[in-house]
Parts: sequence; structure tokens; C-alpha cells
Amino acid sequence: MNLWEKMTGSDLTRECKAFEVRAQVLPAEYRAAWEEIKGHLFPYGDFSGRNLMPILDSALGLLEETAADGRSIHEVLGDDIGGFCAALAGGDGAQSHRDRWREQLNRNVARKLGRLGG
Repeated sequence: MNLWEKMTGSDLTRECKAFEVRAQVLPAEYRAAWEEIKGHLFPYGDFSGRNLMPILDSALGLLEETAADGRSIHEVLGDDIGGFCAALAGGDGAQSHRDRWREQLNRNVARKLGRLGG
């Protein structure tokens, strides 16, 4: 990947299109789960979403393998796709954009209040 691809995100676009091509051959219930997985993982991404690419690749690989084995999506993921995605993103303590921004705001406010109070 060169600097231009990294700046424009064209490498990510190419990867996302490749994921969608792979997902189109999955059975319908697996495609629906794939859409849910993408939606649940999105908040755990960084600004560009590059950190999610290996996670999405692994999740799609899991779906491909289990679909090939003939297992149902509920056997693989259960009923809690959000929990599955939280575990993929780093466990129960995984931080979303909102969590990181909230912490940053709290630090900034505490710093400002410290200057005013002291």
C-alpha cells in the first residue's frame, strides 16, 4: 500500500468490495448475520476503519467455513451478535468511539476546572 492509497482510502474500498463479493455467495441467513456484524463492529473502528479490516476478514472467514460445514448461523453466533462483536473487538471492555470521546471530554473538562479552581 502506498501513501496515496492510504490517504484516499482506496485500499479500504478495494478490501470492502472484496468482502462483499465473498459475502454474496453465503446463504441468506449468513448474509443477514454479516450485515449485522458489520453494523455492530463499526463503533469499534478508528477514524479510518483500518483496525477493523483484520477483524472483518476473520469474521467473514468464520461465516464461510461454518456455512460450508452446513451449520446454522444460530449454532455459530448464538442469539447475541452484538456480544459476539464486542468479544471480537476486544472483549467486554472494548471502547467505542463514543467511549473514547467521552473520556477525552472528561479529561479536558477536569483540566479546565482544575485551572479555574486552583
